[in-house]
Amino acid sequence: MAPHEQNEQRLIITSNRLPLSVKSKDDTYEAIPSSGGLVTALNGLSFHAYLWLGWPGVDINERDRESVDKALAKENASAVYLDESLAQSHYNGFSNGVLWPTLHYQSDASFDNESWDAYQRVNTIFADRISEEAADGDLIWVHDYHLLLLPRLLRERLHAQNKRCAIGFSLHTPFPADDFWRGLPVQKALLDGVLGSDLVGFHTDEYKTNFAGACRSHIGAEIEGDNIYYNDHTISIDKYVVGIDCQRFADALDDPEVQAEIQQIENQYKDKTIIIGVDRMDYTKGLPEKLQGFRVFLDQYPEWSKKVVLIQIAIPSREDVKKYQDLEGEVSKLVGQITGQYATPTSTPLIYIHRSVSFAELTALYSVSDVCLLTSRRDGMNLVASEYVACQEARHGVLVLSEFTGASAFMKGGSLLFNPSSADSLSNALYEAVTMEKEDRKKMYEELRSFVTTNTSANWTETFVGDLTKLQNR
Repeated sequence: MAPHEQNEQRLIITSNRLPLSVKSKDDTYEAIPSSGGLVTALNGLSFHAYLWLGWPGVDINERDRESVDKALAKENASAVYLDESLAQSHYNGFSNGVLWPTLHYQSDASFDNESWDAYQRVNTIFADRISEEAADGDLIWVHDYHLLLLPRLLRERLHAQNKRCAIGFSLHTPFPADDFWRGLPVQKALLDGVLGSDLVGFHTDEYKTNFAGACRSHIGAEIEGDNIYYNDHTISIDKYVVGIDCQRFADALDDPEVQAEIQQIENQYKDKTIIIGVDRMDYTKGLPEKLQGFRVFLDQYPEWSKKVVLIQIAIPSREDVKKYQDLEGEVSKLVGQITGQYATPTSTPLIYIHRSVSFAELTALYSVSDVCLLTSRRDGMNLVASEYVACQEARHGVLVLSEFTGASAFMKGGSLLFNPSSADSLSNALYEAVTMEKEDRKKMYEELRSFVTTNTSANWTETFVGDLTKLQNR
């Protein structure tokens, strides 16, 4: 992307973490960008210069910051520096210890003033840094639950500096029903923070409606259609369906490395129906429910115990948090019970991979699998569903999808839905998937393919930024 020129409107994106890693190298630093969906989508915004602001993920001492700043500038990024203890209290303490469970319909969040203070301090530091960086007329796009207070703090600072910048906010988790949300002691402050935005985006109509209802009930905002009126300010809210970069997967499937991996997996499991599961090790993903339902499937249909294999990838997450350690222990126990009961010297119905896998390996696994099984208890969207579909043009695999994923609101016509709390419901859906006729598989797949290729990451980004631009110019 061309360097930013004075008086050129920029898109300033901010998230808790930068989409890259900062690493020391030969007495200096280098920034290694990720290839995530949003990063890829932004590369298509040729009419915008953009800058990404966020914490680099490590504590950088004062003497090294100039070197880090130079490395980040090469990737259109800039750092919001936080000391390690503050960053962890904000991230693990309040964001993931309180907000994450609340947003995902969990009632066991433990509020404490220390982590709440850290959350407020980090949001304030972000507001100071971004308002200093922003020029009059820039667009600002804030991402996710780590920064719920930021839009209001930004608006106050920009107003004081006589800068007019449209502020957009996107939530990438569910927004829960009121019985869960109102349990937060600071929920009114969080709602007020988000309503500093001009535009707020959610993944589904359900999440949008829940948010509007909370604003009406708890802070007296007026709701009219897709507009919220609050403190003499109009906020637009809407659904923006996030997607993936389908071309990235299509290109990967043509890669010789991926083709070799596909051939190897097909040879190894040539007589098996392959079920793929890809999840972070998180209690919202329903991994225990998945394994319990799979065990019921094997119990109810024992003839399938030697004809099917579930390849479950469980990506490690927050391994220093006890709740996640306990979850890992529960999952490992269930894996042992299933393999102990059904494995033979020559066959096993379950392969458990507790690590991250390469993009090439993941693409190959998606491609060779006959079924994709997702059992989330709650999800913002769950892009694994779309990734699987993008790799299934030749096989027409079946998507077996929890009704509590955000994706189920859009992909239900081409999927088999079930309630993950019911092992029988999961088992029945799985049996229907593995016995489905080819013609029916193709018909369902074509509906999914149409959705995934239409609602891409680039389309999501362009639509949101386009709407934010209109609000800036009104």
